[in-house]
Amino acid sequence: MRISFDLTEAQQAQLSAIAERLNVPVDALAAAAIRDLLDRREADFESAARRVMEKNAELYRRLA
Repeated sequence: MRISFDLTEAQQAQLSAIAERLNVPVDALAAAAIRDLLDRREADFESAARRVMEKNAELYRRLA
């Protein structure tokens, strides 16, 4: 999938500087950042859901 978005000049410069420092293309860096954000959010959600389920299980044991 291809997407496009606007960055300020300062953001473009910052992204370019980071990509240059890491020796990767700017678009590859941006794509990796987006994938990382999506993966992290999914992991955070799973972790939160697991805590809720464990807490609910404990409450149900107490009520039984």
